[in-house]
Amino acid sequence: MAASATEADFAAWMGSIQARAEAALERCLPGAQAAPARLHQAMRYATLEGGKRVRALLTFAAGELAGADPARLEVAAAALEMIHAYSLVHDDLPCMDDDVLRRGKPTVHVQYGEATALLAGDALQTLAFQLLAEPGLAGDPADQLAMVKTLALAAGSRGMAGGQAIDLEATGKLLSQTELEFMHVRKTGALISAAVKLGAMCAGPCPPALEQYAHRVGLAFQVVDDVLDAEASTATLGKTAGKDSRQGKPTYVSALGVARARAFAEELRCGAQEALAPFGARALRLRQLADFIVLRKF
Repeated sequence: MAASATEADFAAWMGSIQARAEAALERCLPGAQAAPARLHQAMRYATLEGGKRVRALLTFAAGELAGADPARLEVAAAALEMIHAYSLVHDDLPCMDDDVLRRGKPTVHVQYGEATALLAGDALQTLAFQLLAEPGLAGDPADQLAMVKTLALAAGSRGMAGGQAIDLEATGKLLSQTELEFMHVRKTGALISAAVKLGAMCAGPCPPALEQYAHRVGLAFQVVDDVLDAEASTATLGKTAGKDSRQGKPTYVSALGVARARAFAEELRCGAQEALAPFGARALRLRQLADFIVLRKF
């Protein structure tokens, strides 16, 4: 009974944060009829009403642990979700992964054309940094500047964009586990790590133990993604299942097999939980999110 109550409480918390993140994105995005309307409609299509909002959940969980102002967390979460949405728009383009389904609906370039999709991704990225630059996100301007730098590093050539470049170059190759980690710490893990860091930084410097948690949970997210891509259906995932294998992309499943990949994800989950030990009960939501990320089915 206690476990069920805890699960229900976590589900309620998740739902409230997801709704809060959605409302923040709705406020921060340009209106659908504001000129240029087609571009703004594509930005909203890419960002609203879709996804698990894992990055926003991590931002709020870390921020709650640190005692951050929820209004600041809304802005940080919106910026992170915009960067994530832009990356998906660009990843789905024909010059990248050439996919037609995302979050259970046609990808942005299918719905609006390649040129508008490219511009929508560009505009989402710049809007994210505009949000982080607005006054009042941190108590000290130097702390706020550090937040901007944290997101820039996570999204740039030493983070997400660099990881995607490595991924494209590795198509058709079999990478070792070490090489996969090098790629995915950047491609997927960097932005998830930034979500934890920015949540904490809304209240002050990010504690080193939280950075360790962020690194492990970010990598675990990708390991589980690879397993789900191999095992789950398109309907369950909301995106094309089995695509990585058909395109010859290196994954943890191709490198380790499903069983060992699952074991590695579990190892990362345990490591993430251990990193939270100094925070005691204050880390409850982050603990629950580590479990959710590794044990999820979609």
